[in-house]
Amino acid sequence: MDPVAFKEKAVELLGDEVRIFKAPGRVNLIGEHTDYNDGFVMPAAIDREMLMAAVPSGNRQVTLRSLDFNAVSTFSLDEIGYDAANSWSNYLRGVCFILEQAGYYLRGTDIIFSGDVPRGSGLSSSAALEVATATTFLTLAEYDIAGEEIAKLCQKAENEFVGTKCGIMDQFISALGQTGKALMIDCRSLDYLPVNIPDGIKIIIGDTGVRRKLVTSEYNKRREECEKGVEILKTVLPEITALRDVTPEQLEEHKGLLEELTYRRCKHVVTEDARVLDAIKYMEVGDAKAMGQLLNASHESLRYEYEVSCNELDIMVEISRKQPGVYGSRMTGAGFGGCTVTIIDEKYADQFAAAVLPEYIKLAGDTQEKPDIYICSPSAGAGEI
Repeated sequence: MDPVAFKEKAVELLGDEVRIFKAPGRVNLIGEHTDYNDGFVMPAAIDREMLMAAVPSGNRQVTLRSLDFNAVSTFSLDEIGYDAANSWSNYLRGVCFILEQAGYYLRGTDIIFSGDVPRGSGLSSSAALEVATATTFLTLAEYDIAGEEIAKLCQKAENEFVGTKCGIMDQFISALGQTGKALMIDCRSLDYLPVNIPDGIKIIIGDTGVRRKLVTSEYNKRREECEKGVEILKTVLPEITALRDVTPEQLEEHKGLLEELTYRRCKHVVTEDARVLDAIKYMEVGDAKAMGQLLNASHESLRYEYEVSCNELDIMVEISRKQPGVYGSRMTGAGFGGCTVTIIDEKYADQFAAAVLPEYIKLAGDTQEKPDIYICSPSAGAGEI
C-alpha cells in the first residue's frame, strides 16, 4: 500500500494521533547459505516495506489489525501467548514477548499494518514485520535502541517464539539498511561495511511465483551437512570452528577426507564466502561486469553444489541473462522457489521487465502465485515516517 493511502486509512481507523513506522524487505545480492556458517553476506534493503500505524491504548492491551489478512488479534502484554488461529500475529507477539523479557516495559497499543513485500518469496516479509514491530513499540515506549540490538531481539523472537531457526541477516538489513548501498555483514562478529551500488545499476527481482517448497527440511539437512564437514576437517585443521574459517585452497587439499556430497556442500559455502569478499572490491570500483560474473557463479554453485535451486528459478535466471544490459543473475534466498536477483544497466531496466515476464510465464507454466518483476532501489532501514 502507498504510504499516503496507508496513513489516510490509519487516520480513519485510529484517529489523528496515529504515528506511522516502516521497515523494509531485503534482497541478498550475494552470500547465500553462508550466514549459519559464520560467513559473509551482502544484502540490500529494498523499497518494498511493512507499514505500521500505532496509537497507545492507555493500558497493557494490544490490538493488531492486519489489512492484508483482513483479520484482528488481541493480547495483553502481561500475558503474551501463541495464537494458532492467527499465525501471522505471532511475529508481532513474539517481538513483544522478547522485548518484555529483555526488560523493556512496553505500552499497550492499537496497531494496523500492511506491506508490499511478497510473502513467501524470500524477500523477508517476516523480518520486516518483526523489525517494524520492535521499532514501533520501542519508540512509543521512548526507548532509543541501536539497530544492531533490534536485529538481535527480532531474530530471537523468530527463533524462540515463532520457532523458525533463521540467521540474523534479514532482521539486520531491515533495521540498518542504507539508501543506495548494500551492507556486507560478518555473521560471526556482526561487523558490517556499507558498500556502494555502482552508479547506473539497477537491481531487479524476479518473483517466480513458486513459494518455497521443502525449504525447512532441506535447510536443516544443509546445516547438518556443513556441520559434518567442519567436524571432519577439524581433524586436520583443529583451529576451525565453522566453514567460514576454511579457505578454498585448504578445502581442495583435504577434499579426500570428505564424502562427495559433503565436499560439494562445503565447496559452495567456502567459495561463496570468497565471492562476497571479491564483490566488495568490484562494487567499490564500479566494476559491474565482474560483479555480474560473481552472481552467475553463485547461482551455478547453488544449483549444482548446494542443490537448492528449482526448475522455475533456473528458467528465470536463464531468461534474465539473455536480456540486453544484464551483468549477472542468480537465485536469492533459501531456494526451492522464491526470487532471483539480477543486476542490469539502468537504461535497460524497463525493457527487461517487459520482456522477461511473458517468456517466463510461457516456459514455467502454472505457478502457485502470479509471477512478477520488481525494479528496486537500495533503501534506508526501519524508522518512523
